[in-house]
Amino acid sequence: MAVIDADTHVDECEETWRYMPPEDVRHRPVTVVPTEDMGDGAPAPGYTRHWLIGGNLSIRRIRDDRRTGTTIDARELRNVQTRLRHMDEMGVDVHVMYPTMFLTYLTSDPHAQTAICKSYNRWMADRSSLSEGRLRWVAVLPMLDIEAAVDEMRWASEHGACGVFKLATEMGRRVTDPYFFPVYQEANDLDLALCMHTGSGDPPAGSSAPLLGDGVTGTNVIDAFHAIVFAGLAFRFPRLRFGFIEAGSSWIPFVVDRLYARRERMAWAYRSFTYTDDLSDLFHEHRLYVTCQSQEDIPYLLKFGTEDHLMIGTDYSHADLSAEIGAIDILRRRADEGEFSQTAKRKILEDNPKTFYGL
Repeated sequence: MAVIDADTHVDECEETWRYMPPEDVRHRPVTVVPTEDMGDGAPAPGYTRHWLIGGNLSIRRIRDDRRTGTTIDARELRNVQTRLRHMDEMGVDVHVMYPTMFLTYLTSDPHAQTAICKSYNRWMADRSSLSEGRLRWVAVLPMLDIEAAVDEMRWASEHGACGVFKLATEMGRRVTDPYFFPVYQEANDLDLALCMHTGSGDPPAGSSAPLLGDGVTGTNVIDAFHAIVFAGLAFRFPRLRFGFIEAGSSWIPFVVDRLYARRERMAWAYRSFTYTDDLSDLFHEHRLYVTCQSQEDIPYLLKFGTEDHLMIGTDYSHADLSAEIGAIDILRRRADEGEFSQTAKRKILEDNPKTFYGL
């Protein structure tokens, strides 16, 4: 069985921005490190730092090898072989890699965003090319310029990308906003997965913005799932696969209940519904894939027609509530102890991510 970790990360570094041509160098992110004399309200020295992009600061976390269970050579792809050896130790064949910096708002300048996205994608294509197909990546797109986003997606598809990174909220637009349809159409035509990862591309809302750890993360991803099904995007883009990454999966029963409650009790308000009466067909019919976490009630979730649509990720390189370096081993053990079938285990670890990412 080829085990696929469906959600891992890289930490961007100075090397990431060396792929910018001379005319774009002015947009290169610069590292800002807090010092003791920065005053009240500044991050504690040694805990974090920032990328400075134009006039905006974006977190560049200082990682701890012990907490993450990884090394800087693996996290920043300084040494691809180091990461591959660690994957061997964990019994993992493929890492699907997501960005870190792009999980938050970066800039409102479309030229800067385009330059940064292009450099990141070229760095990822270059480093992953050394892995003999074991390191796969999702492309980041300059959504402030949809034409540039479509062009960049084509380049990424030709250079090894297996999906398109999409935040569930950005520019104040929901995922079902027609503004994004050219991207969805191109992903549909190129057979690239649409990967909605937890995070937000909207600028902070001043003093009302939630603090780190304040509030429930991933709720915008959950809302995106509901919106995509309700709007019937799967029928508008008949080859497009939709992934919901790093928001857990325990919310599935709630959202499915809300969809079917709306169908049962509000048919009078809508011309049609894009989902059938058969709950077990929902994930297949709409090509929906969700990453679960090791502590979740997987036997219960499998009752919702998800056996062919659950995946699992370790959140490799991070150290937050979604990160569990041993998640795949825990999943294996739970199946081996009889909590769910060996068939379900194989599908979650191999078949489903292979189908979703087109590997």
